[in-house]
Amino acid sequence: MAASLPLASTRLETAVDAPAGAVSWGAILAGGAAAAALSLILLILGAGLGLTSLSPYGGAGASAMALGMSAIVWVMVTQALASGMGGYIAGRLRTRWAGVQGDEVFFRDTAHGFLAWAVATLATAALLTTAIGSVVGSAVKVGATVAGGAATAAVATAAQDAGASGGEGPASYFIDSMFRRPAGPAQAGEVAAAEPVPAAEVARILAQAGKDKPLAAEDQRYLGQLVTERTGLSPQEAEQRVADTVARMQAKAREAEAAARDAAEKARKAGITATLWLFVSMLLGAFSGSLAATWGGRERDA
Repeated sequence: MAASLPLASTRLETAVDAPAGAVSWGAILAGGAAAAALSLILLILGAGLGLTSLSPYGGAGASAMALGMSAIVWVMVTQALASGMGGYIAGRLRTRWAGVQGDEVFFRDTAHGFLAWAVATLATAALLTTAIGSVVGSAVKVGATVAGGAATAAVATAAQDAGASGGEGPASYFIDSMFRRPAGPAQAGEVAAAEPVPAAEVARILAQAGKDKPLAAEDQRYLGQLVTERTGLSPQEAEQRVADTVARMQAKAREAEAAARDAAEKARKAGITATLWLFVSMLLGAFSGSLAATWGGRERDA
């Protein structure tokens, strides 16, 4: 009876140290869940800290450059801490491998950390698809908007808005200035009572002029007649006023288009910078998770 006890103890030790699978998915999932949760917590904390640095008063808060650099640093820190935590947990909780060489144990621990980082990354991407898509696709969206909108003359859009809103759109100022009566009691007294300015009709006519294309001759003559009837100017002066007004609107359209293209270029560069730094931060996370898993594995086997 006494001789059978060592045999039972030996059988138990052999069962415990029996070779297990190379991948401990339970430990990987646990590490990935921990990394994803910590990453989410740190992102929320970073968003809160970023909001505290903003101010509704001009020049009172942090600059855009400072906010951008702070966001980059915080994302890097978040990836390093969250991935490191997930990798350490995956390495510490994995199954003990019996009879495996040290180099192979190191490789398996590294693989467990990398897989924990991959699981956490996929889970975070699934939860934050909208935010990530907004960051990555911001330049594309703005560029498409400019390609479809800025290439169209802003003069036409403004005039159409004026016509659709009864003369209250962006082009209403130019229409009002076109029909403004000259100062002086003599000219004002010579003007007969005229009907109200047909702002919608004028807006539709002005909409035919692009940012570089002049009005058709018949349209310019017709608008000149309307200006003459309501201001008392001579036909030549009235047509010249119409031409000057169209030129001012076209200059405004070119300025708006240039500003839109400049904004699109800045958004494109910001999108490129954001994606590159996200790529670097993800590489840092993969490295941190893999390295921390080897530390956890050594603690597990100690």
